[in-house]
Amino acid sequence: MTKEKILEGQVLLIDKPLTWSSFQAVNKLKYVLKKRFDLPKKFKIGHAGTLDPLATGLLIICTGKFTKKITEIQAQEKEYTGTFVVGSTTPSYDLETEIDATFPIEHITEDLIKKTVEKFIGEIDQKPPVFSAIKKDGKRLYEHARAGEEVEISARKTTIYEFEITRIAIPEVDFRVKCSKGTYIRSLAFDFGNALQSGAHLTVLRRTKIGDYSVENAVSPLAFEEQSLS
Repeated sequence: MTKEKILEGQVLLIDKPLTWSSFQAVNKLKYVLKKRFDLPKKFKIGHAGTLDPLATGLLIICTGKFTKKITEIQAQEKEYTGTFVVGSTTPSYDLETEIDATFPIEHITEDLIKKTVEKFIGEIDQKPPVFSAIKKDGKRLYEHARAGEEVEISARKTTIYEFEITRIAIPEVDFRVKCSKGTYIRSLAFDFGNALQSGAHLTVLRRTKIGDYSVENAVSPLAFEEQSLS
């Protein structure tokens, strides 16, 4: 890695840690690269697709002229693994907020779970979570939600290419999903719970792939710092 290559453009694969925001990860790399290469103040750097603080995994960071590739990378298929907990929901559809309702789970069997998965393969209608960064009336949805304001959210078309259940230990259900841009796995968890005639929320989420890029080739922000400055 050289100053010239960074300015010309690089794609850097980062394994985002739990609780870090995507913005924090970008800022860490920006700090490290500026410190090592004495880059100009207006040096270009950005990420190709946000990961929530409670998610881990692949964050693609582009530098220099490669920031123009961000839109193209964001449009590619994404793969996630994680865990749903059935029998309860939260307003944010994940662990950001407390459980607000509980539901029966005695009727949920392995066979029912596997049959329910089939309903979500292909193009589906999905409503984004109220706790999301999508803008409505000039404000982020999560700003409306935290202010206690009710907002009408329209469903969007999204595509689930693959949906595999990898472990069932009720109330926990582990999964692997390959999906199109704009898919909310939190919403998938919520809708999956409804389809089971129960409830569900997301407790673990890890992004493993974006297109041909894999988290197996990524490093943590702290490992990147250590490698770059040592």
